[in-house]
Amino acid sequence: MHDRAARSRSGLNAKPPAKADGTDPRIHVTLSQLRSLEGQAHGLRFLPRQPAASVFNGRHASRLRGRGLNFEELRDYLPGDDPRTIDWKVTARTGKPHVRVYSEERDRPSLILVDQRMSMFFGTRHAMKSVTAAEAAALAAFRILDQGDRVGGVIFGDEFAAEIKPKANRSARDRFLTAIVRANQMLRADAPAVDTPLSLNLPLRTAARIARRNHLVIVISDFDGVDDETASLIGRIASTNDLVLCPVTDPMAEEIPAGLKLVVSDGELQVELDTASGEIHKRLAEFSSGRLSEILNWQKKYGLPVLPLSAGEETVPQIRRLTGLTSAGRR
Repeated sequence: MHDRAARSRSGLNAKPPAKADGTDPRIHVTLSQLRSLEGQAHGLRFLPRQPAASVFNGRHASRLRGRGLNFEELRDYLPGDDPRTIDWKVTARTGKPHVRVYSEERDRPSLILVDQRMSMFFGTRHAMKSVTAAEAAALAAFRILDQGDRVGGVIFGDEFAAEIKPKANRSARDRFLTAIVRANQMLRADAPAVDTPLSLNLPLRTAARIARRNHLVIVISDFDGVDDETASLIGRIASTNDLVLCPVTDPMAEEIPAGLKLVVSDGELQVELDTASGEIHKRLAEFSSGRLSEILNWQKKYGLPVLPLSAGEETVPQIRRLTGLTSAGRR
């Protein structure tokens, strides 16, 4: 019943693929649904050294640091060593060329912030934005853990935020996925309105507290309700960590058609918006583009990679395409 109401509310009225428990996978996710993505996460990258076609190699240079290097030892220079690793001070002091040897840092912590607020419970074509966010978060968690790094995150709704501290084991990953499913399944078309919904700033403050330095932080959200504090927190996190922003949008937000009648509800009251009205159409378009403009400003100011996700298509193919693993002409 709830899924039927959500499909009517969002426009997703086509017959959904069957699921064992009878729910619509475009409306709500299940633990088995997220776990089934593990095999498809292989090869995905949320870190530097992207393929040439990746959005991480876009017009704005990315300042992603990637893994750090741990100093191991000083030793005599050997033929074939990279001259850039020569320690000139030691070489001058000893009279013999020495090189500094480093090993790549392992067990790097990652934090994935997953938005499951009511603003994410909307979709007009393929799935709800909340489902796209949940799937993207699961893919990131699988890939991070597969690399031997620690994974954790903050899953938040309108009235709560669940914190999972980064750990490099499957039980931590399963707690993370379970928290996503619980938050996602709390979203209902007939849910009562919340007086003061949780803002994005609270999970960002949590991320800033946990990720003091050298973390990978991925924010998957529609970035509803951003303000000056949001921009300040984004800059603070980006200054000492690798920060990737994944704005989740619906195709309708990209181009609001004129002459469309929308029924908007807060769970108790509802109003009809007719985009045939030039003023209403203009204001809706400005509201939609304004949020994206803010994110693009952060991208330019802080050198952040932005991975824009659409609820209008399947999650895996678009991530592969956006990170350069599949050409734009192949779907």
